[in-house]
Amino acid sequence: MSKFWKMNGAGNDFVVVDNLDQSLNLSREQIATLCQRQRGIGADGLLAVEPAENGADYRMRYYNADGGEAEMCGNGARCFAKFVNYLSENSLETTSFETMAGKISAEFIGDNVRVQLSNPFDQEMNIPLSLEGDTFQVHSINTGVPHAIVFVDDLAGLDIRKYGAATRYHEHFAPSGTNANFVEVISSDTIAIRTYERGVEDETLACGTGMAACALMHHELNSVPSPVKVRVAGGDTLEIGFEQGEDGGYQNVTLLGPAEFTFEGTLSNPL
Repeated sequence: MSKFWKMNGAGNDFVVVDNLDQSLNLSREQIATLCQRQRGIGADGLLAVEPAENGADYRMRYYNADGGEAEMCGNGARCFAKFVNYLSENSLETTSFETMAGKISAEFIGDNVRVQLSNPFDQEMNIPLSLEGDTFQVHSINTGVPHAIVFVDDLAGLDIRKYGAATRYHEHFAPSGTNANFVEVISSDTIAIRTYERGVEDETLACGTGMAACALMHHELNSVPSPVKVRVAGGDTLEIGFEQGEDGGYQNVTLLGPAEFTFEGTLSNPL
């Protein structure tokens, strides 16, 4: 029997397990079952804490709701940091952890967590794509995982499943696909976003790496200063900080926002 914790970051929710002793070996099917909302715990993904291998404090493993392992998750990173601080009896001021997207650092600021993401790459601007018969100007950037970004005038009225799925599976992003983000500019320093997440295959209430991608594209298109406030579907507003180098590339990208415990329980054995 193994314990689990349920956490959420701005409504992006996760099953979290302590696997520092590496006794837990969940299959893709078992992870998908745990994340299934009708017959499992229910979550957008699963986080596992494991021993570090390359000089960080911990290793973060992240699995999408379909059980497939992903490179990173921004909201998951904040929850992961808060969880390892809990394991350390809340004695940490900072921590670091390895991900498939690189080393992530985190600091604790009151009830919030600020994580520094890996440097973005693969930026592509103004891609004309046909989505469900309509042509959109799409931008893309990898902020730990790949993201496509579309600016729209009516975010609330958007059919997110229709256009999100069309973007996520578009041949331009084959074979791995992409996360799809739709953005409405609220003011010079504030945007609202909705995200269709690859691996969840639906809209989620928040996506940390998606927030970063959208904030950077808002800066790219409108020359707004750091930080950018990002309002997500769950109702929270988070803050993205960044710097842009002389070569135009972005660095020191940070995500500041909440990370909360929801409940804890025990996994059945066998699942």
